[in-house]
Amino acid sequence: MPDDEGHPAIEEIELGKVLSALADPLRRRVVRELAAAPEGAARTCASFALPVSKATVTHHFRTLREAGLVRQVDRGNSRMAELRRADIEARFPGLLTILTAEPVP
Repeated sequence: MPDDEGHPAIEEIELGKVLSALADPLRRRVVRELAAAPEGAARTCASFALPVSKATVTHHFRTLREAGLVRQVDRGNSRMAELRRADIEARFPGLLTILTAEPVP
């Protein structure tokens, strides 16, 4: 059962939801950028400068969170996103390697 913020437990992370979340190029970009950062790095949603409205950014990060790809935490008046690197590698070994190898358009 997901926690109070909607983060699924590691055993609840499903391949179908992960692949569905990664089908969108902007969400793949977010995951690639987080994967390229040092482990434990957290960024605000706005720092990705996605070319969409604030409501759409919120939708994208909710999709990533509910799929189990990112963990979001409130820090002051902003929300930080951190890649669930260890959980993703445990569930789907090599997935992040594939994503980071994808040519950036």
